Amino acid sequence: MVHPINTWSDGLEGHLDVAVDDGRIDLGIPPAGRLSLDVERLTSGNRFEDRELHRRIDARRFPTIDGVLAGMEPTGHDGRYDVSGTVTFRGVTRTYKDAMEVEVPDPSTIRLEGRSRFDIRDFGMEPPRLLFVRVEPQVDVRVEIVARLAETGDIGDIGDIGESGESGEED
Repeated sequence: MVHPINTWSDGLEGHLDVAVDDGRIDLGIPPAGRLSLDVERLTSGNRFEDRELHRRIDARRFPTIDGVLAGMEPTGHDGRYDVSGTVTFRGVTRTYKDAMEVEVPDPSTIRLEGRSRFDIRDFGMEPPRLLFVRVEPQVDVRVEIVARLAETGDIGDIGDIGESGESGEED
């Protein structure tokens, strides 16, 4: 039987420093940002799968998944950017670049949404076997991030954030 193992999380924390001009990102001022997710917050709703996931990640030794924004480039489509940066998982850092939708719904909020595919073996993690089922090493991650204006007047603190992903397919 083949079906994905879905995990989700809320509680992504961090900051985003961007300039906004007339409801659009102003790339004349280079954006910066950092995000962090406590791996213990990843859940599938199945305690057995969650326990195995946290064990394989070695959550005590590597308690977070971290991202650092390196750059944004317009794609030519309104509100769509190629976003580049690093992801650190299990002590291994890799560079990625993917498209994201960026929206400024009001002067104090920025909403970002995107998808990416990662191979957990690139981070030194072998895919688990659940009984007689093999889990694929590719992980599809979908993020929805809402950044709210910090008290300083700059878009900054990450507010309500949802992150979800499929952790592979079972054979």
